[in-house]
Amino acid sequence: MPPYFIALVLIVLLGGAFAGVTVERFLSRKRRHAWRERNRWRWEQRPRAATVESEKWVPKPDTVTPKQPDAADQLRIVMAANFTIQPLLNKSEARVFKELDRFVISCNPGWQVMAQVSLGEILRCKDADAYRCINSKRVDLLLVDEDCQPRHAIEYQGGAHHQGSAAARDAVKKEALRRAGISYHEVVAGQTTPSELRQLVEKLVEKPKAAQ
Repeated sequence: MPPYFIALVLIVLLGGAFAGVTVERFLSRKRRHAWRERNRWRWEQRPRAATVESEKWVPKPDTVTPKQPDAADQLRIVMAANFTIQPLLNKSEARVFKELDRFVISCNPGWQVMAQVSLGEILRCKDADAYRCINSKRVDLLLVDEDCQPRHAIEYQGGAHHQGSAAARDAVKKEALRRAGISYHEVVAGQTTPSELRQLVEKLVEKPKAAQ
């Protein structure tokens, strides 16, 4: 076989091998690209999945209503605390209370003046929601008759009484008392004189039954 023919064959074989390698590399890159396209959603979803997974373990707030302590728990809590005396009335309220009590007794000894009375103790209502609105509210002073029936409520309005929502709270108390048949009156600091307070008492307090 002539040498030039052998050289030609070698060149053809080498060219074929090089072409084969080139084609194989091209096909390999194409396959990888196609695989990535098919599985792109996995790469895109991975951060989201990680976020969801991390959120899955975040502690959620406890929505269960805390258990109310029973009598034994309350006793344990109270025994571990310190209590001090707090005046039932401040000085201004106490002064009005003493004057009011003196005027009431002079009009009818059977009547009494009570201080800081809870509305939940003197009012009843079949509407549970309405009752909760007034249960914890109090009146400063309450006039009760010989049978301990609540008759008239008197609120002492100090200098800072109408700050914030005080007026709205008073409106709630006033309406509840009115619906129960208990009158509501205000004594204003610096405005209501002892003479005016006496006139109010004489108008509100009924005379003793024996004297009628």
